[in-house]
Amino acid sequence: MKNRVVITGMGVCTPLGNNLQDFSRALDVGKSGITHHSTLKNLNFSCQVAGQPDLNSIELLNYFSSVELRGLNSSGLVYGALAGLEAYKDAGLQFNPSSPNWDLGVVFGTGILGVDKFREAIHKVDDGLVRRLGSGVVEQTMSSGISAFLGGKIGAGNQVTTNSSACSTGTEAILMGYELIANGQANKVLVGSCSDGGPYVWGAFDAMRILPRKFNEEPEKASRPMSATAAGFVPGCGSGALFLESLESALGRGAKIYAEVLGGAINSGGQRNGGSMTAPNPEGVQHCIANALSNSGINASQIDAINGHLTATSKDAEEIRNWSMVLGRDGEDFPKINSFKGHLGHCLAAAGSIECVGAVLQIKNDRLFGNKNCEDVHPDILNQISSKSIPQESENYSINHLAKASFGFGDVNACVIFGRHSD
Repeated sequence: MKNRVVITGMGVCTPLGNNLQDFSRALDVGKSGITHHSTLKNLNFSCQVAGQPDLNSIELLNYFSSVELRGLNSSGLVYGALAGLEAYKDAGLQFNPSSPNWDLGVVFGTGILGVDKFREAIHKVDDGLVRRLGSGVVEQTMSSGISAFLGGKIGAGNQVTTNSSACSTGTEAILMGYELIANGQANKVLVGSCSDGGPYVWGAFDAMRILPRKFNEEPEKASRPMSATAAGFVPGCGSGALFLESLESALGRGAKIYAEVLGGAINSGGQRNGGSMTAPNPEGVQHCIANALSNSGINASQIDAINGHLTATSKDAEEIRNWSMVLGRDGEDFPKINSFKGHLGHCLAAAGSIECVGAVLQIKNDRLFGNKNCEDVHPDILNQISSKSIPQESENYSINHLAKASFGFGDVNACVIFGRHSD
């Protein structure tokens, strides 16, 4: 019999705020974290808006030593460190153990880490200044730098690893940590993901012409999931983290419990039947959702709410269709559904973990956050489900079971089912 897995800590570093209170309040009131970036304008980007955390009020010495801060130039590492260490602290655990905790692991994903540090290093090498690279280049640019950093800070002696699966990275990391605990290989795992931000990350997407170009003067209106006027996703960055723990461990130390991870599924559509490097195979998405329900031991009728991937592209209506087909629910019977990308933009590899934190806050607070910028719901979506399923404003709402999915470049999928904790 598998161990039950619960969430006892969470942390964020996002365009909407760098702590749970600010993040939750911003989602509740429909605040936007998307702003105009003069740097992108100066570099002739077509899309000059993005979502990026504001770290001006953050004291980095609370997270990094003075030595670690020397030469630090990796935004993803900073975001991940803030979110991950806040989640660990939120779980009520002590730092600086004298020896490794063999039952504590880290699964923290990323897409691209340290791109600015790479650029800095390349210029120094090209200028013949190899000896001036410093000692921090490797740890700031290797993909596993973020999990290694967090593992060292908390003394993790179990598996410490980094996963990378495009936009599904964060949700996948949660399920990887869940499996470690459910199968008895660990009893505590810090999970999450982070993503670098800035022109060297967002430039390729701008070149692909898949970002909105008509909202540079109105950044708060740019990201429009499920909207008839959606014009592409807005790039973002940041980090989200959750601390997973066996129910037995959590109860044994009297920890607060946000919600329970009931199970989930990870798969790929194989880039067949409409799937490609940039588009999902609908059959693969449907298989993933169906397997997530089966692995969680719940029926489709029990899903109270969905936090979708829903990126504000032409694929939004297709995602709704996939949910409807798997759940066997449409019209007035379709569950409540929302997307946080109207508030945050698409935070790439960090999207899944940040959005999972928001999803869990909904369960804990009996509150369903409203959708932003979809007052003109796409007609193809309204042909499938009722507008009542797409709340425009936040509302009091009791959620016992919530499905969260992320779909990424390469036709990869991840779906996790969260439940209200009950003895």
